[in-house]
Amino acid sequence: MSATFHPTDPAALEAGAMLPEAFFVVSRNEETADTFTLALRPVKAGAQRPFEPGQFNMLYAFGTGESAISISGSPEETDLLIHTIRRVGIVTSALDRLAVGDTVGLRGPFGSAWPMDEARGRDLVFVAGGIGLAPLRPAILHALAHRGDYGRLVILAGARGAGDVIFLDQLHEWAKEPDVEVRLTVDRAGSEWPHHVGVVTTLIPRAKFDKANAVAMVCGPEIMMRFTAVELAKSGLPDQSVFVTLERNMKCAVGLCGHCQFGPEFICRDGPVFRYDRIRHWFSQREV
Repeated sequence: MSATFHPTDPAALEAGAMLPEAFFVVSRNEETADTFTLALRPVKAGAQRPFEPGQFNMLYAFGTGESAISISGSPEETDLLIHTIRRVGIVTSALDRLAVGDTVGLRGPFGSAWPMDEARGRDLVFVAGGIGLAPLRPAILHALAHRGDYGRLVILAGARGAGDVIFLDQLHEWAKEPDVEVRLTVDRAGSEWPHHVGVVTTLIPRAKFDKANAVAMVCGPEIMMRFTAVELAKSGLPDQSVFVTLERNMKCAVGLCGHCQFGPEFICRDGPVFRYDRIRHWFSQREV
């Protein structure tokens, strides 16, 4: 596994942390109407980029700019880097226009990781809102690849509507695994939707896991993560056992530009994965 990048290390900067490396688009997949997945391979032979679940890369659309994108593939498979991207702005729209064989710049991986070592021997609870399932997916794939290291896996995924659920086929496959519980919900649905309807936090009381010996990993809109932490606390899981990931306004990825400051923290330098009790206070502050 790769070590977390430390932006204060001059040697790391000299090693090219600010210089994007060329990657080919090997494949692309349309997940939903506004979300797509790119599989990338380095142009330079042998230039693999090992990563830890939860880390992110900076993807550079030539002639447009960069965007911080979490890695959504398996850390066990280092021949490709997988990124699931929602089209929300100029850079992600440019990335959406890439076709197989096109080239994209890549810097990384950067940032902190999900606490997979700390969670050994414990139940894992994954709570995702919308595209938040993408940054959680490497941790889920790692836990499935090392099934004996963890207890029960609970995956709770919510989206706006049935057409907004990403990785739906894979979620159904995961649900077939022993000791894996998958629950899905959408905010609104027609009669054809076979699962729950409501916000994702309403799934937490229904989930079965050992509250005294579990770790929760949460990704989604910040308001969703805040209410998820509250609901997990009601179920008996303390904030010290809850981890969230933040991706806001990251520009340089090395703690130099200051765009991603969150209270006293810098998301790219100190995160994006944080233990919830460390940042709980800042979640409740307006305009932070």
